[in-house]
Amino acid sequence: MKRVVFASFLVAAFSGTAFAQAQPAPAGKPAAKSTKPVKAKDVAPASKRQAIEEATPTADPDPSIKLSEAQLAIAKTVHTGEIACELGEKVTIRPMKRDGFFFVARGVNKFVMHPEESRTGAIRLEDPARGALWLQLANKSMLMSQKEGKRLADECQSPEQLAYAKNMKPVNLLEPGK
Repeated sequence: MKRVVFASFLVAAFSGTAFAQAQPAPAGKPAAKSTKPVKAKDVAPASKRQAIEEATPTADPDPSIKLSEAQLAIAKTVHTGEIACELGEKVTIRPMKRDGFFFVARGVNKFVMHPEESRTGAIRLEDPARGALWLQLANKSMLMSQKEGKRLADECQSPEQLAYAKNMKPVNLLEPGK
């Protein structure tokens, strides 16, 4: 019984503070209306990360990064263009003026990436400054944020990857080797 009374008291107290915060316009004056159109830059960004991404220019690649011959060979196998992903997302990959570097963008996220060698044979593009990774497999690709520990875009497929995925044969691991 005491808990119910205490909970009722808390609800009443907090609802009263919510009404106190909303100040109505004085009775003598109508509320002022803005006739100025709202511009995209006037709208507050949705998150701190989005504000940082929009404010950070994507400049030329870091001149201190020297790519090896193996990395330049990997760069020639990267799928470029606008790549469709799941949930209607799109990732754009464009080669930059400097060989082996790519501009990768998804919405407000913009990265300058270069290839890194991998033991698995997957194509890896990394942006060490922003902690981003583009992983390209034979049948799909994904964009990941290593700083946030999540995928920014998944199930991305270029036309070449889509064709490869259609030609993949399903493997039944439960059947004995045939």
